[in-house]
Amino acid sequence: MHSLFLAKLNPLQRDELLQRLWDSQKGMCFICEQEINLKLHKDTLDIDHVEPLKNGGKDDQTNFALTHLSCNRSKQASDLRVARVLAQFDKINKECSKMNRIPNLDDIFKKYGGAKYDLKMIVNEEMADYSFPELKDNTIHHSHIYKDDLSGMQYFFAKLPISYLFHDDRINPRSIGSRVSGLVGEFFKKRPQLSIALGWISTTEQDNNVRVKVFDGQHKVAAQVLLGVKEIPIRIFINPDPEVLITTNTNAGTKYSQVAFDKSVQRHLGSSIYRDRVRQYQREHGLGEEDYSFSEKDLVRHFKGDSREMKKDILDSTRDEISHNTENKLMAYVDFAGRAKEKPISYSTIEKTFYSFFIYKDLLESLLSYTAEGGENPRDLEKSQIIKLMNIIADEIYVGKFDFSIGTNRIESNLQKGEQIPEDHLIAYRLSREEVLYNWLYYVRQIVKNYFIMLGNPINEEKLFQYRFPEPLWEIVRIFIHNLKQLPVWVNHELSASAFGGKQNNAFWQTIFETGKSPSGQQVLSSKLNLMDMIKE
Repeated sequence: MHSLFLAKLNPLQRDELLQRLWDSQKGMCFICEQEINLKLHKDTLDIDHVEPLKNGGKDDQTNFALTHLSCNRSKQASDLRVARVLAQFDKINKECSKMNRIPNLDDIFKKYGGAKYDLKMIVNEEMADYSFPELKDNTIHHSHIYKDDLSGMQYFFAKLPISYLFHDDRINPRSIGSRVSGLVGEFFKKRPQLSIALGWISTTEQDNNVRVKVFDGQHKVAAQVLLGVKEIPIRIFINPDPEVLITTNTNAGTKYSQVAFDKSVQRHLGSSIYRDRVRQYQREHGLGEEDYSFSEKDLVRHFKGDSREMKKDILDSTRDEISHNTENKLMAYVDFAGRAKEKPISYSTIEKTFYSFFIYKDLLESLLSYTAEGGENPRDLEKSQIIKLMNIIADEIYVGKFDFSIGTNRIESNLQKGEQIPEDHLIAYRLSREEVLYNWLYYVRQIVKNYFIMLGNPINEEKLFQYRFPEPLWEIVRIFIHNLKQLPVWVNHELSASAFGGKQNNAFWQTIFETGKSPSGQQVLSSKLNLMDMIKE
């Protein structure tokens, strides 16, 4: 909101206010807390209200702060105090993105001094006694133990320092997404959380050290920690069966929609259940932990009461291992939560294209150990070759070309207003649109299939990526993708209101690629796509 106070200042008075704010903030931007140089940043600084006028903030010097212009323009909250908290979360996010992942609760804990110590605890039939000697608090705290009438699980309530809390990414692999921003704003307004976090511990008679693992409510916990809270109220289960908690948490996020699990989280949970079932199968058949002399079909037959879920978990594991492989470059450009506007591809699109086209959807009869050491295990080969394809696409289209600071919000609308978008960024954005990506990835599938046919090799088309691709085929795929991105359509601004205006369906772009024209007859490509020409250098 416009400031009458600032509007009345002459240039000298404004400079004096800048200097006073700079001194009081010790030369740091109020939002990002990075250095401000009054000479270097002279024309790129902002003075803004800390508490917005619309929220009751005063229009005087006591309510002003000095910020970088870019920080203030991109702030995620109108209240600068909240914006500063969210800027700290952005820093954590950027650090994690360098490792090709999204931050989880442990990253938040560790940034703010949490996840350090196991808890000293004695559990008897009625009470849990614990202390915090690492924090120089030798008081013995007591919590009454309750028993759940239905599950029979024991639990107690406690308020624990974050130094003694850890995130359980096995039971709940959810990362901390953009939803935390709203919670930070909510808690900042002194509105209480309506349900507390859940955790669990495993105790033994020989060892009084236990690790408190948080598996539910991590966004609420993260929001509080970001706001500087050092102690978190939590309900803690004592010696539960982790597999029961995994199943319960999975059902809460899928069947019963009690928790807003994204698809990627569901896949990760399914992968955890699959690994647990593998270990259970080994135990029940007297096999060692390194003995995988059984097949996917053997697993499903063994757990025949859960055969449908077992099959889903096997495929979830395949998807999950591709998505979270540290060598997968494309995943840096995938929004796993599906609501952000910085990244060009949603995880849902990955499932509808890459995973739908290239993952064999039935169970394998080959042993899990089949040629594993030689790299020819069908499922392992499938995963590694999908990752290789994703890396080729990332190198050709995204790495060094897509600009996260521009993102994907209102690109076509901005083009219509005459704004300039870097060509490489525009190409990456348009090639990422689900209806476009669906079609050109399908052509990649056709090119691979045709290559094997031309060699005279009989193949099962549904298992396409379980056949090893020779290097000449990889080069053909790379050439196709390279030639595809060179098509003038991806940088044609005149198409922003038609072919790229609004979401189209897959058939819309199939018609364009097959005829050169849209279903309404508009010329979009100079001619129809010729796949033989597209695979020539």
